[in-house]
Amino acid sequence: MSPFKSSTGIPENLAATLCYLFPMVGGILFLSLEKRSRYVMFHALQSLLAFTTLALAHLLSGAVPVIGILAAALLALLGILMWLILMFHAIQGRWFKLPWIGYFAEKQIARM
Repeated sequence: MSPFKSSTGIPENLAATLCYLFPMVGGILFLSLEKRSRYVMFHALQSLLAFTTLALAHLLSGAVPVIGILAAALLALLGILMWLILMFHAIQGRWFKLPWIGYFAEKQIARM
């Protein structure tokens, strides 16, 4: 466990993991509550962006007749793997960045 606590009173690594445990909702919640920890804010924003993008991709795959079913299945598998990997790194206190989304989230948090 991280010895550092976020402004919510929860250890940073646990707060970051909760951002991923409850996709989108956890990100929104911790972005609105967290005032001090850039680590938690980064993971909250990355979670929100990653799972919103994944949800939009699922929505768009439903509009494609035959290939959409295969795409939706692959997106579901990708979503589960991404969810597990992100939680694993967050609980260990790592700044694991997804391609594109992670770098964008890091850039936005640096501006705050």
